[in-house]
Amino acid sequence: MLTPWLFALPAMIPLVIFWIYPMIKSFWISLTDWDYISPSYEIVGLENYIHLFQSSSFYQVLWNTLYFSLGTVIPTVFGGLLLAMLLVKNSKGFGIFRTILFSPWVTPTVAVAIVWSWIFEPETGLANWLLSLFQIEGLAWTSSQRWAMPAIIIVTIWKGLGWSMIFYLNALKKVPTDLYEAASVDGASGLRKFIHISLPLVSPTTFFLVIVSTVEAIQAYDQIQVMTQGGPAGSTRTLLYMYYQFAFEEFNMGRATALATILIIITVFLSLIQFVVSKKWVHYQ
Repeated sequence: MLTPWLFALPAMIPLVIFWIYPMIKSFWISLTDWDYISPSYEIVGLENYIHLFQSSSFYQVLWNTLYFSLGTVIPTVFGGLLLAMLLVKNSKGFGIFRTILFSPWVTPTVAVAIVWSWIFEPETGLANWLLSLFQIEGLAWTSSQRWAMPAIIIVTIWKGLGWSMIFYLNALKKVPTDLYEAASVDGASGLRKFIHISLPLVSPTTFFLVIVSTVEAIQAYDQIQVMTQGGPAGSTRTLLYMYYQFAFEEFNMGRATALATILIIITVFLSLIQFVVSKKWVHYQ
C-alpha cells in the first residue's frame, strides 16, 4: 500500500514546499493586518476580503481585468488561427515568416513594452505618424483614459499572435487531407472547408489557447508597469497590478494576499474548466 506513495514522494516534496505551503501561508496572511515590515501583526479575520468586496475600486479593477482579457484573448486566438491557415503550407520562405511572427513571444515583455512606448509617443511616435498619413488626428495613447487600455491590448496581442499560431500550425497539420479532398469532390468552397472541417478539428486547441491566454491575461503586469503604471486615473489597473500596489506601495500585505487568494481561485476555476472539458473532448474523439 505504501509503495505508490514512496514513488510519488520525490515529486510531492517540492510540490508541498513551493506550492501548497506558500498557498496556506498566503491565506493565513490574508487574515491579518501585517505591513510586510513589522514582526508583529493582528488577526483581522475576513476584514480584508470584506473591504475588497465593498470597495468600488475593486470592481473597477475587476472590470479592467475583464476588458483586458477579452480584448487580448479573442484577437490573439483567432488571429493566430488566421496566420496558421495562411502559413500551414510548407512553401518556400514560409519558415522565415513563421520565425518572424513567433519572435515577439520570446522577446522579454519589458523590452517589448519599452519599444511600444516609443511607438505610442504622442509627438514623435510611429503610431500617430501613420495616422497622420490618413489625415487622422493623433491620439494621446498611454496618457489618455480612453486609449491607454487599447494601447496595452495592442501590445499584448502583437506579442502573443505568434505563440497562438504555432499551436494552430501543429493542429492543422494533423487534420487528415482526405477530408479536404472529399469536400473538394463534393464541391465545397474554401470557406465551407474551414467552417466544417478545420474549425471543429482544431477546437481542442482553441479551447486550450482560450483558457491559457485568459490565465495569462489575468496575470499581466510587465507591460502595464512599463507603459502606464496602472494609469491614467486607474484606467489600466488590473487585479495583479492592484496586488502590487497593495503589497509594495501601501505595504498592506494582508489585503494584498487577500486579493492574491481571489486571483488563485479564479485561476483554479479556469484550470478546472479546461481539465473537465478536455477530458470530454478526448472521450468524444
